[in-house]
Order: sequence, then structure tokens, then C-alpha cells
Amino acid sequence: MGLLYRIRTYGCQMNVHDSEKVANLLHHAGLRPAEGEDAADVLLVNTCSIREKAEHRLYSDLGALRDWKAAVPGRVLGVGGCVAQQQGDALLRRFPHLDFVFGTHNVRLVVEMLRAALQGVRQCHTEESASPERFLLPERHPKFSGTTPGRAFVTVIEGCDMFCSFCIVPRTRGREISRPARAIVEESRQLAEAGVREITLLGQTVNAYGRHDQRRGQAGAAGTCGFAELLREIARLPGLQRLRYTSPHPIFFDAALVRAHSEVPELCPHVHLPAQSGSDRILAAMRRRYTGSDLRRLAKALRSARPGLALTTDLIVGFPGETEADFRATLELVREVGFVDSYSFKFSPRPGTQAAALGDPVAPEEAQERLERLQTLQRTLTLAAHRARVGETARVLVEGRSARARRSATSNDLGEGAPIQLQGRDPYHRVVNFSAPSGQAPREGEFVELEIVEATPHSLIGILAAAAGRLKEPLQVADEPGAPLAAL
Repeated sequence: MGLLYRIRTYGCQMNVHDSEKVANLLHHAGLRPAEGEDAADVLLVNTCSIREKAEHRLYSDLGALRDWKAAVPGRVLGVGGCVAQQQGDALLRRFPHLDFVFGTHNVRLVVEMLRAALQGVRQCHTEESASPERFLLPERHPKFSGTTPGRAFVTVIEGCDMFCSFCIVPRTRGREISRPARAIVEESRQLAEAGVREITLLGQTVNAYGRHDQRRGQAGAAGTCGFAELLREIARLPGLQRLRYTSPHPIFFDAALVRAHSEVPELCPHVHLPAQSGSDRILAAMRRRYTGSDLRRLAKALRSARPGLALTTDLIVGFPGETEADFRATLELVREVGFVDSYSFKFSPRPGTQAAALGDPVAPEEAQERLERLQTLQRTLTLAAHRARVGETARVLVEGRSARARRSATSNDLGEGAPIQLQGRDPYHRVVNFSAPSGQAPREGEFVELEIVEATPHSLIGILAAAAGRLKEPLQVADEPGAPLAAL
């Protein structure tokens, strides 16, 4: 089509990967990425509805984008993702300048809807599909390298059948459906052959992969297998050096998956283990199907299988009925397990979920105070874990310029040989910031050996191992937490 596009992405890794799928489709249709939204002919907003704040952000964005649309005749504006799945054509009615809406099961229709929009036809597709055909997308276009060279996401399962009382995902992503293992391995093989060295397997409950087929005795017919078996198959692919998965559900860790962390060296020593709460009473109200003791036993088993394994988590404070004692149980769980990091939020009632109808709300100011106490504890634990690693040598996969360097490009335009601030991730999924002379800077997607010389609550700071013996002081790299927005 010869048009330029931009994509705004909000939310989880699934949304980031959906945006990559859309971008790849647009590449196959002849579009190319614009340098910025002002230069774009097509702008897509990929939405999140896990929390109310994210949904309101979309409405604010769409209101502001009225001027963007009107500034250049022929521009096209589309919305996808979870809010699109929820609201459907109500978005078209509310925002006349919006051209099309596509739900989470309709990513493959984006190019078709774009072509219709260019002819003045407004469309909405939010139909749900239980067919594996929705996974049938073209292989990665040669000119599309993904958001981070060297790394890639691969979807293995979509949807969720758990129906936790606070979560809207089953309504926005639908019921669980697992891809055939052969298709997953083939996509991973193609990525590895194209130079991808780290793959992350994705799913709302990723380690539930294939469970319904196995329970019904239909795994062979469906082409699925056990999740641990799938991990082992992908880990054997030539060229692949790192393998991750997210986000698992605690109840779907079986002995085979725990054992894989001991026996599969490509499987990274990091597990994101969403706990949500440390209170058994609150966990029951959340319909999480495990207890705090179950989480402690699982953490111990994983660390016995892989000593030094890093655990991160998700936590909700201020759930309806949460008392101070319930909250203290969460703090105690965080301390005992020793989570290296956590994503913590105040409870946000979502329409259509069981928790939205619960009484006994926690006062907003109390929920905020608890959140701040939890985050203070987590910063202390994170800093201690990071300080314990000073002096280590870490193998880091380079992601590009650091967050601060991306926002302050002029700070790096200091002439030939001036240091460039870069960042990457180590096997434990920790961000490592470092500097390198511009003429010797490693490229995105390459591995480098770094000596860890400093720790902050948000990241590690390293120096190139080859230069460690020559430097008395580390090059100064500002520590910045990662931004929640991914833009393609």
C-alpha cells in the first residue's frame, strides 16, 4: 500500500505480541513503520482493560486523536485489543473519527479492515473464535525484526478458563485454546534461523498448555503435548540460547515442569509467579485455588531444582474485604519467598467480574497506604538481591539504548568515541545498564559479558568485562525503571 504506520500498545506481553503480529501483517501488505505519529498515515491503538485506568486512557487518547485524524486527509485510525473486544461497535458510535475496531480474536483481519477504511467503510469485528485458524498468520517478514532484535514472543495458548473473581481476561480473551505443538516449534525454528536467540512462550495461563486435550485423551488428535515436553522440544532448536515463559498459574506447575528447570539449561533461571495475595482468605475470595503455603512450597521446589532461580510476582492490594491482617500476610509472603521484583496494584473493579459486586470495599486512602508499604518492602528486597550480585559476571542480551538515553538523545551526541548508554537483560530477567564507546558499542540482539559493579532498586549497572580490569570507577549510567508503553 506504500503507507506508513504506528502502533500504540498498552498492557501485558500478550498485547505487545499482538501488536507485533499486526505490524508483521502490515509489512506483508506493503506498509512500513513511521518515525513518529505525525508522519504516520495509519495509527492503531492496542488496548488493555485489566484496570479501569487503562480503559479511561483509551477514551482520553481517542478524544485527543481527533485532531491527528483531521490534520491530514486520508489518515486511518483503528483500535484493537481488550477494550475493543469489550466495547465493540460502541466505540465507533462514540468516536466518529474512528475507522475500525478489531477484537482479540480478529488480529488477522486488520489488513482487510484497513483496506475497507481507505474506501470509507467503517467496520467492527469482535467475533469470538475457538478455531486454531486464528493462529494462522504469515511468518515474520524479512524487514520486520520485532520490538527487540534477538528476542521474540511465541504464543502457545490463548484465553483463560480460570475465572478469577477480579479478572476480566476470560471475557476479553475468551476460553483456553492451545496451538498445535508442531506449529509452535516450527515458528520457533524459523525465528532461531533468523537470528533470534531468546524466545518467550506466551499465554494467559501458559503452563496450562494442552491440559484440556490431555484430560479428554485427545492430545494426539489436537497435536498438543505437556508443557514441559513442549519446552524441551523448543530448547533443542539449533541457535536458540535462552527460553522463557509467562505468565504461568501456580496450580499448573507439575513435577515435569519443575524438573525441567533443573534439566534444560536453555530455560532461564527466572519464573514470574503471580501470587496476587498472601492471605488464604483473600485468595479464596479471588478464586485463585491455592493457599499461601502452596506458594511457599512451589517456590522452594523451583529453587531446589534451580539454585539461585529468581522469582517475581503480581500483587493486588485493597481487594474487597481485605483487612490489615490480610495485608500483613501478603507482606510476610513477599518476605519469606524473597521475590526479586513485583508488579503491585490497587484493586480495580472491572464490570462483569464477581469481585465488582462484592461489598466491604477498602477505603481508597487505605489501599494507597498499603500499596506504598508493599512497594517500600519490595524496593528493599530488590536492592538487597541486586547488591548480592555485585562482582558477578553476567551474560546480557543487548536491547538497545537505556531508557534515559532514549529520552535524552542529545546526551549521547557527544562526538566520535563518546560513551553510549545501553541496556540489556541477564538470564534472571534483570535490566543491566552499561556504557560503551560509540565505535565499539555492541548491537541490539548481541550478547555481551558484563561485570556487575553497582546495584540500584531498579536495575544493575555493569561494565564490559573486557574493560573491567582497566577501569577504577564504573561509567555513570542513570538508573531508570522501564516504561509500561511499547510503541512500534
